[in-house]
Amino acid sequence: MNTRRLDTTMLNDPFFIGFDRMVDRMRTATPNQANYPPYNIIKTGEDQYELQLAIAGFNYDDLDITLKDGTLTIEGNQNTDDEKNYIHKGISARSFNRTFTLMDTIVVNGADLDAGILSVHLENVIPDEKKPRTIEINRREPELLKG
Repeated sequence: MNTRRLDTTMLNDPFFIGFDRMVDRMRTATPNQANYPPYNIIKTGEDQYELQLAIAGFNYDDLDITLKDGTLTIEGNQNTDDEKNYIHKGISARSFNRTFTLMDTIVVNGADLDAGILSVHLENVIPDEKKPRTIEINRREPELLKG
């Protein structure tokens, strides 16, 4: 497997002010190497997103969704203690743990489970103090030369 390493040395440049926290998160992030379950990320509006995971066979009680320190974790654990006599078992019942690193302004607005698709609703909520604004330049009258 070919893994790429993110070069964050350019972020130590003096032009990147206040990026320390982001750089630390990028350095400690581990790539999600599992391919299960497959997922989609859909932009549903100007600042709205939907994260969809294909989780056939999972019920509400089999799932846990947590958000901690900007990391969204979705875990699935199925009870596999069934006594069924399978002739062929092609639907996976394996546990999974998927993590997604979210930007500080992303809010999780809930989740739905329908027809084997878990949908997690996300929104980018930018506080007024972080929105673009114009900075006024203070005007001072030039001081007259004293002579």
